[in-house]
Amino acid sequence: MHQSKDRLKEKYRHYSGVIVDVFYDHFLALNFDKYTSIPLKTFVDNQYQMLTSHIELMPEKAQHMLPYMIRGNWLVNYKEIAGVQRSLTGMSRRTKFNSKMDQAVIELQKYHMEFNEEFMEFFPIMQAHAEKYKQELLNSQT
Repeated sequence: MHQSKDRLKEKYRHYSGVIVDVFYDHFLALNFDKYTSIPLKTFVDNQYQMLTSHIELMPEKAQHMLPYMIRGNWLVNYKEIAGVQRSLTGMSRRTKFNSKMDQAVIELQKYHMEFNEEFMEFFPIMQAHAEKYKQELLNSQT
């Protein structure tokens, strides 16, 4: 992940982490079938339903954004460059400073293979970390 952020840091400064997060959502959507047998659309629909049923637990800003997220089907649309572009453009409009996030798909397209390789290294580490955290939670409840 650090390599990905470093590639963007000069142009996007502290927004580079946010951009990489969206880029990695793109690669997760592209590679989803490598991690589960559940189709992406089925998984996403289930997540939207779960989020909607627990919306009162979400921060107010997230509650406001959820209907837009569902209507625009952001999680599925991250699979396409155009979906990434829409997301980054929307975030760019909401920043106080000129984040240039709306321009970041240029780097995504230019370094697509490199970002994908870095995602493929990062994701198993993140999965292992999440599994360890889950086990620690389960162990603390017994």
